[in-house]
Amino acid sequence: MDLTPFFAIPGEQPLDRIVDDGGMTAIFRTIACIGDSLSSGEFESTQPDGSKGYHDYYEYSWGQYIARMTGAKVYNFSKGGMTAKEYLESFADKKGLWADDKYAQAYIMALGVNDIHNKNHPLGSKESVNPENWRENDMETFAGRYAAILQRYREGAPKSRFFLVTMPRSDHAVRDAQSEAHAALLHDLAEMFDFTYVIDLYRYAPVYSGEFKRYFYLGSHLNAAGYIFTAKIIASYIDYIVRNNPEDFTQVGFIGTPHHNNTAKW
Repeated sequence: MDLTPFFAIPGEQPLDRIVDDGGMTAIFRTIACIGDSLSSGEFESTQPDGSKGYHDYYEYSWGQYIARMTGAKVYNFSKGGMTAKEYLESFADKKGLWADDKYAQAYIMALGVNDIHNKNHPLGSKESVNPENWRENDMETFAGRYAAILQRYREGAPKSRFFLVTMPRSDHAVRDAQSEAHAALLHDLAEMFDFTYVIDLYRYAPVYSGEFKRYFYLGSHLNAAGYIFTAKIIASYIDYIVRNNPEDFTQVGFIGTPHHNNTAKW
């Protein structure tokens, strides 16, 4: 038997190998997807008066495609238009998303499009974050709010793994500069917290160009094929992270239980 596909492969880049079954993402049995319209399977319609309509179809979200790939239970902690500010200040409380029964073994955090591109919220930096107490973060910045979401979930689920998703490149220079700064911030945050990793779509995903959008977009949002594509690249990236950091994931089965094995990283 060739075990190569299950190990780290020398020289391999994160999206060199695309998995159709979720790969090692399936080690997580509960996953929470924190995000905006792109995490919610949102489709864009045209209304009778010519205006645009926006509809969250969660069964089409990349999170639910991952659920069907892996058999995991995946929560959509998301809605169209979501920002870190709204999530932290009202949405999570209103939906009961801090509740004990909503804690997950893994969190995929895909916020920033509305904050940075659409609302022009100040980005902030790692200096906006107090790693010991999220209540002391600079809550006027995206960095402080985003980190506070991670930290608050970490309080209830201290051994959960967090995957921070950067925004892919486009053919828009100004937006790409903002996305690059956002990506650099997420790398800084990942270094601040244990068991936190970056899914760097800015660096490794294809450019979301006109040709890309021909296949995967409906208006300004993804189409059904686009959400399948996104599910595959996110699952493949997590598979890559697990295979390249095996010591970090040996005890995933104990997350959310009172047990651990003191001979392995925990």
